[in-house]
This record gives sequence, structure tokens and C-alpha cells, in this order.
Amino acid sequence: MKKKIHYGWVILAVSFIGVLAAQGLRYSFGAFMHPWEMEFSASRGMVSAISFISFAVFAISQPIIGRFIDQFGVKRIFVVSIILLGITTLLSYYATAIWQLFLLYGIISSLGFGGASGVTASLAVTKWFHKKQGLALGLVEAGFGAGQMLVVSSSLFLIEKFGWRMTDLVLGGILLLFIFPIITIFLKSDPADLGILPFGLDKKTADQTVHNAEKTKPTMERKSYLKHRGFWFLVIPYFICGFTTTGLMDTHLIPFSQTCGFSVAVTGAAVSLLAAFNTGGTVIAGILADKLNNRKMLSFIYFVRGLTILFLLLFMLNSEWLGYFLNHPWLLFVFSITFGLVDFSVVAPTIKVLASYFQGQSLGIATGFLYMSHQLGSAIGSYLPGYLFDVSGSYTSSFIIAASILLFASLLSAYLPKTE
Repeated sequence: MKKKIHYGWVILAVSFIGVLAAQGLRYSFGAFMHPWEMEFSASRGMVSAISFISFAVFAISQPIIGRFIDQFGVKRIFVVSIILLGITTLLSYYATAIWQLFLLYGIISSLGFGGASGVTASLAVTKWFHKKQGLALGLVEAGFGAGQMLVVSSSLFLIEKFGWRMTDLVLGGILLLFIFPIITIFLKSDPADLGILPFGLDKKTADQTVHNAEKTKPTMERKSYLKHRGFWFLVIPYFICGFTTTGLMDTHLIPFSQTCGFSVAVTGAAVSLLAAFNTGGTVIAGILADKLNNRKMLSFIYFVRGLTILFLLLFMLNSEWLGYFLNHPWLLFVFSITFGLVDFSVVAPTIKVLASYFQGQSLGIATGFLYMSHQLGSAIGSYLPGYLFDVSGSYTSSFIIAASILLFASLLSAYLPKTE
């Protein structure tokens, strides 16, 4: 008889699809920036402020979402979030003033983004997978990159052909007509809901794990997050991660490319390459997180990410080199590939290190605070470059800031405390 596939893999696939759709929509913000500037006669800084508000709301929601997941389960939070995203995206079609986008996208949609986020997906994975947890985390986080590749590039194409309003109708319709039924039917919050154990866990090991947890619970509950060096050495780099990825590059790569004068085709190809290699890099990092020292992995990834931004920065510092860069679009593709490989690859090792420090704590609230730091970094990383662009007319200073703080993140990660 053929061995039955564990339902954890179904959970992984459904979570991947949900993240792809929801976060792909969030990453498409950069594709809407220029059309909104034209439509509402708004500055780059003004439109970037919508993203800032969005990330701030997203950030504040993460610990709350984590707590709600602990109370109500992954499925309810995911379903409600997809409904909220679908409705607000459709309503954006009717926006006639920039303040309406602040309300719809910056606040209401961001609550949906927060519920269909890495917190929800990573908690689903950690509940359903005992073995191959790093691989599963890498695969579900690859949904972010896949969403970036499919939804962002599709949004660029649709906006070019049909305008941003019609694009909103298409994206909102997909969320409500396709993604919502899939999540509702197939997603389950806990293996116990089906009367099974997580993947790779037998009953004897499960009983022993429960026994050990009961023994260590009082000690772990007395340990404060704020007094644990490992917590801060994860949170601060994750803040920097948010600033440099979803904040800076995922929001401003499209307008940066358009400002340089690259065509829609080149810009779309650059974004697609970044997303494709982001997806691959995330999966590879997940596999390696099960085998290698995660502290060293984090330090290496942050360092390499800083080097990729320095590569881009070099062409911005010299007019002759800038001209060469503009005449050779393949250099933008090189950046997209290298940055993509180290874009979301920090997620699996970060979550595994966090879990090793706080095994006795509520995983939902701990993961929520970690993701809150990421989104706060994303909020600042999305707004500050837009403001600096309005002041200076370039992204040079933003790239300098990003490269510098990534070096700091690499150093902090290198000094993460070892687990006992």
C-alpha cells in the first residue's frame, strides 16, 4: 500500500497560496506609486507615506495577531484577513482622493496583510511540522517571493494595459473568488483538529515533549524577553531586515528603475528575477537551517545583502558609471539575482533561533513581537527613501544608510548567544 501523505503538506501548500496572494498584493505597492502620483497629483513622499502608515499598522497588529492565533487558531485569522483584503482592494477602484487610499490601503488593508502574514504562516508550519521544520518554513516563506514574482509583475502589466483601477478589480476578485474558498476548505489550525500528530512526531516523543515542557514551564515563564540578549540580537537585525527588503527594495525598486529610465519590460524583468531568486534562496535557506549553525547563517546573509546594495550604490556615485549602468540593463538584473538570494532567506534561521531561546513561551506572541520589529523597519524603510528622494532627487543616501545598517545587523547576529 502507498504511504499516505501527511496533511501537514496540505497545510503547507494552502499557507503558501494564501501568503502568495496576500503578500503579493502588498508588494505590488511599488507598481501603483507612479500611477497614484499622476492620478492624485501627489509627491513621491506623499505616496510613500501611505506605505509608511501601512507598515506601521501592520507592525502594531503583529503581536495582537499572534495572541489572536493562540486564542482562535490560524484558520479563522487567515480567512478573515483574506476577506478584508479582497473587499478593500475592490473598494480602492472607487477612490477619488489620496486620503481614501490612506484609509483603504494604509489602514484597513494593512490589518488584512497583518493577519495573512509571516506570523500566521510560520505558526501554521511550526504546529504541523516536527521534523523538516526548517524546510517547511523556507517553503512557506517562498510564498512571499512567489507572490512578488507573479502578482507584482502581473500588476505592472495590467496597469500598463488597463490602468490601476481595473487592476484593483482583478486582484480583489481573485482574492474573494479563488483564494478565500481554498483557505476556508483546506486550512486546519492544529493537527489535533484531525486527530493526528505533527509531521515526524510519534506518540512516544510527543508524550515526552509534553512532560519536558511541563517541567521547564515555570522557569521559562519567569524569563523576561526584555532581559534576554538573544531576543534583542534577533529583533534589531530583523528591524534592519524590514528596512532594507520590504521597506526599501520591495517598495522603491520599481520607482528607482523607472527614474533611471529603464523600460517597463526591463523593470518587470528585474522585479521578476529578484522574486524568483528570492523564492529559491528562501527554500535553500530553509534546508540549510536544518543542518547548519543558524547564528552564523544570519550573520553571513546580512553581510552579503549589504554587499549587494553596495554594488548598486557604486553606480550612483559616479556619473560615468551611472551612464554605463543605464546602458547595460543586465547590471540591474545582476543586482536583482544577488539581492533576491538573500532577501527573505533570514526567516527560517531567525525563527529557529527564536524558538530555541523561548521554547516555554507562547510562540504566537513571541513571533508577533519579532515580526512587529520587521514591519516597523519596513515602515521607515518605505517612507524615508521617498522623502530623501524628494529632497535630493536620488536614492543614493538611502542606499548608503541601508548598506551601513546591514553591516551592523551582521555583527549583532555573529554575537547571538549560543543555546544550551
